[in-house]
Amino acid sequence: MADAVGRPSSEAKCALFARLAARFGKRFSTGTALREQHANTLTWIATQPPDAVLFAETTAEVVEAVKLCAAARVPVIPFGTGTSLEGHVNAPFGGVSLDLSRMNRILAVHEEDLDCVVEPGVTRKALNDHLRDQGLFFAIDPGADASLGGMAATRASGTNAVRYGTMRDNVLSLNAVLANGTLLNTGQRARKSASGYDLTHLLIGSEGTLGIITELTLKLHGIPETILSAVCPFATLEGACNATIIAMQMGLPLARIELADEVQIRACNAYSHLTFAEQPTLFLEFHGSAAATREQVETFAEIAREQGGGQFAWAERQEDRSKLWQARHDAYWAARGLRPGAEVVTTDVCVPISALAACVGETRADIDRTGLLAPIVGHVGDGNFHVMPLFDAGSAEERRAVQGFLDRLTERALLMQGTCSGEHGVGQGKIRYLAQEHGAGVDVMIAIKKALDPLNILNPGKIFALP
Repeated sequence: MADAVGRPSSEAKCALFARLAARFGKRFSTGTALREQHANTLTWIATQPPDAVLFAETTAEVVEAVKLCAAARVPVIPFGTGTSLEGHVNAPFGGVSLDLSRMNRILAVHEEDLDCVVEPGVTRKALNDHLRDQGLFFAIDPGADASLGGMAATRASGTNAVRYGTMRDNVLSLNAVLANGTLLNTGQRARKSASGYDLTHLLIGSEGTLGIITELTLKLHGIPETILSAVCPFATLEGACNATIIAMQMGLPLARIELADEVQIRACNAYSHLTFAEQPTLFLEFHGSAAATREQVETFAEIAREQGGGQFAWAERQEDRSKLWQARHDAYWAARGLRPGAEVVTTDVCVPISALAACVGETRADIDRTGLLAPIVGHVGDGNFHVMPLFDAGSAEERRAVQGFLDRLTERALLMQGTCSGEHGVGQGKIRYLAQEHGAGVDVMIAIKKALDPLNILNPGKIFALP
């Protein structure tokens, strides 16, 4: 099983699987293809399939399954849509992948309170499709059509975070099944509470290691009267970053401000059939009244001109805006086209906004010195950016070069008082950086993990290695 406990006996595992098969029928499977699918990851981390996959449809079934697995000391790995990026769904100690995608009901929408209650398998697109006719939307947009339970578990962020915050800011409360099968409710629908420990935010970002989320109460927002999107090229990467810094320091209420360097723009042009100038470029979106958005646009245009910005390209119609942002969301797949057959590792760091230009500039220089092909994209309004080195998986030399670059990138961000990940999370991929960032805080995290999951059955091998 897990490092600190030891593996379950083969007899216990076989007996468990027989019980699960009898109880859940075709919703329980040990088929090879399905198991591999539930450990697939868009990283260079090796796939580690679970021993079995179970599709749960209700909270009661999650409780039952966890209790059975705990009794047999078999790991449980929560699974939503599999879009996480740091090996979160891998099963390094085997066990059962608990697929929550069929728990996809929208349980309530409280229009007057601007909140809703959903099951964890609801995806962000499905929720927004449901809300559109009510004039509401859920703001967090990580790009992939991720499940909301998975987004909470990994503390996801995305293109709208600069205005609307991250999942941490948009989950009012949640229900989760703990390692012993206890069903925990972390709070009510009130917008704030000073009552007891903040268990909601303890579980948000815990990556399935402390509990399995089975229900969420989420904040909603009214659809803005006017939405304008724009693209603005810059002469230099520094100019694009400085324009972002100035806009944020002025308090300009941008809804989205995304950076793509010239390498990424070249990839997007080829993949999404666009004709942008191959220069560092900002993708922007403005929300508000017609008058307010015009004022925001004029203010930012002046900032951009002072920092070497070029001509704005506008998109106001829904279909044009959707095409623009889809091109941004397709950045990963576009990047792969720059070197067909190569592998891609996508990583992120986040720094204080004042350090953004320095961190991005030093990272670009490091890429060029190392000889890597590595586009840069980012949610730069909150200091978060991504780098995607492409490499030959069969070349030990290239793998070493990429790992060295990733280590330097993280060290650079931490020296600037940033973090090893603004939104991807830790999973398996960033365990090596956690002590460097948190120091003694890692021991506190381990103590919490051991208190809530003494058998270490919930997503073991993620965030840290237990001593």
